[in-house]
Amino acid sequence: MVVIHGLKGPHLDLIVHSPGGSAEATEAIVSYLRTKFSDIRVIIPQSAMSAATMLACASNKIVMGKHSFIGPIDPQLMLHTQVGVQAVPAQAILDQFKLAKSECEDPKKLGSWLPILSQYGPALLIQCANALKLSEQLVSEWLESYMFAGRENAKDISKGIAAKLADHKEFKSHGRHINRDKAKEMGLIIEDLEDDQEFQDLILSVFHATTHTFNGTNAVKIIENHTGKAFVKQQQTILIQQGPPPPKSHVELQE
Repeated sequence: MVVIHGLKGPHLDLIVHSPGGSAEATEAIVSYLRTKFSDIRVIIPQSAMSAATMLACASNKIVMGKHSFIGPIDPQLMLHTQVGVQAVPAQAILDQFKLAKSECEDPKKLGSWLPILSQYGPALLIQCANALKLSEQLVSEWLESYMFAGRENAKDISKGIAAKLADHKEFKSHGRHINRDKAKEMGLIIEDLEDDQEFQDLILSVFHATTHTFNGTNAVKIIENHTGKAFVKQQQTILIQQGPPPPKSHVELQE
């Protein structure tokens, strides 16, 4: 809101470079942007993955280069496991539980599954199903409302693209990269960054400047407009100096 304040619509060029985040936060961002701008063009200089792909799908068109990528939108759940906190695909949890139900019909296999199934909370499976529905539903609604607005078959096109992007069984990994050609094959409206050399140089200059800022400072998130107004989140590093080791006892010295 700080960065958007004062900008005149109805057009907005939004340069996005992000590994993603939550669907709920993305929904809030899209809702706010759409109260200010009716024509949004998302430009991806390198990658807009996961929830950032969802944000791109809320635009009227996407600009990508040969080196640009979007990613699957299937949600990941943060689970506290015996080996620490892990991001686990919601669809993988549902598939694993289905497999467990099948294999546990054999009592001999029950012992192998119990340690795994004990990590599932009482509402986990419902949370997984709801998270999958939310991601796919949001993208489908945004595509229908903006990118394919006015088309006779907008609803069917939008549902088809959202289903493809959310298909964990197809991508196998949430980190898979979808290049420009594949994004076009899915049906998304994509413009080539290389079509305008001057525009490409400007976009990549902004991207490289931002990358240098990340590498040379403690900044972990940057939202900035063309007037220089910015929101920058920094990560503080706390150094703890350890004292000298305690002196060895007389017995230890003799040994």
